[in-house]
Amino acid sequence: MKVSLKAWVLAAALLVAGTAQATDAVQTVRHTLEKISPGDTSSQIRKAPMPGFYQALLGGRMVYVSADGQYVMDGRLYDTHAMVDLTGRSMRAVRLKALAGLPAADRIIFSPPHPKYTVTVFTDVDCGYCRALHKEIGAINKLGIAVQYVAWPRQGIHKVPSGAETQAYREAVNVWCAKDRNAAFTAAMDGHKAPKSDCANPVADEFKLGMKIGVDGTPTIVAGDGTVLGGYMRPGQLLSALRQLDAASDDSAAADAGH
Repeated sequence: MKVSLKAWVLAAALLVAGTAQATDAVQTVRHTLEKISPGDTSSQIRKAPMPGFYQALLGGRMVYVSADGQYVMDGRLYDTHAMVDLTGRSMRAVRLKALAGLPAADRIIFSPPHPKYTVTVFTDVDCGYCRALHKEIGAINKLGIAVQYVAWPRQGIHKVPSGAETQAYREAVNVWCAKDRNAAFTAAMDGHKAPKSDCANPVADEFKLGMKIGVDGTPTIVAGDGTVLGGYMRPGQLLSALRQLDAASDDSAAADAGH
């Protein structure tokens, strides 16, 4: 089947026009977000599953903005036909991508030889529930679960308005700069402060990463697929939650295969 030059030109013109409209809509959405949340950089603006809307990651949460910038929705979006939490799915992908870019060398890892599961835990060395979780790290590892700790000082990085570093940030830096991070971390979780130390460290970047993907407290446990499992969990509870994710994933795969 031959296609005339005129048809090709028309198709190209429509493509260019569509691209220009999409670009204009993205800029409109960006301006709207800057207006309602000054200084909070919006990212990952893309078309939402809901017609006429775009979605964007803003302040660690997914928001939805109409293409003309008039309407903004902050909440969860569900597909009632497929029975899918679309916001949850988007946020899982965001967390997965963000954590994939965090080198293992920047984490403090406690792992059995051949883990079946790996979780990322945003932690504060001065957090009571974080300490309770780490006291059971041996039992967690015995269940085949590796734990990769990421620094998230709850007080933030700097005090307001002085700009001095917070105690939580300083304690995290001391641990992450220790010669033996694992030993220093365990000691800190037992209430023994690590000696003051400075080095090139990932603490500030890890705190900012947590803010970007919606971490708002410690501990925050994130499964390998980007699902937030919750805060403090007993070893058996954690294993059960991971197994449930596995089962749900298997059921979803089976459903897709059936179609």
